[in-house]
Amino acid sequence: MSAQFLPSGPALATSMVPELMLLGFAAWTLLVLFVAVGYYRWNLIFRGQAGLGDFPSDQVEGADWYKRAMRAHANCIENLPVFAVLVYVAHALQVGGAWMDLLSALVLAARIPQSLVHICFVQSDRVVGVRFSLFSVQLVSFFVMLALILQRLP
Repeated sequence: MSAQFLPSGPALATSMVPELMLLGFAAWTLLVLFVAVGYYRWNLIFRGQAGLGDFPSDQVEGADWYKRAMRAHANCIENLPVFAVLVYVAHALQVGGAWMDLLSALVLAARIPQSLVHICFVQSDRVVGVRFSLFSVQLVSFFVMLALILQRLP
């Protein structure tokens, strides 16, 4: 899987791009929790419209954007371990280079707009199509990263 337009060489073997993209993914997950979910809940609590125990995890109630934010955060949580394992194993096996850098950057570059589209827009067929397209970029990136890792196994 090499291409002439992608740089390669020993300098990229020690690149920390995948690890930095993983850190960015984790930071984004926390930001979605804090800004969207946390803001909504604490706003209601401080205004006296809800108590601390009024947010059961098995029954999400509230504004539509808040429900979407809860699902967007859960989706980040669901995909973060997959990305983390791929980055960890790639690092442990010294699988790096331009392809791993590009793929890991694509994961984060697609994750952020996927979450924003999920939270900010009412879910029409078009919006769900955009979300699914962005998720597909991440999924394909995960599979190609996995293939690159598996090629290094004895």
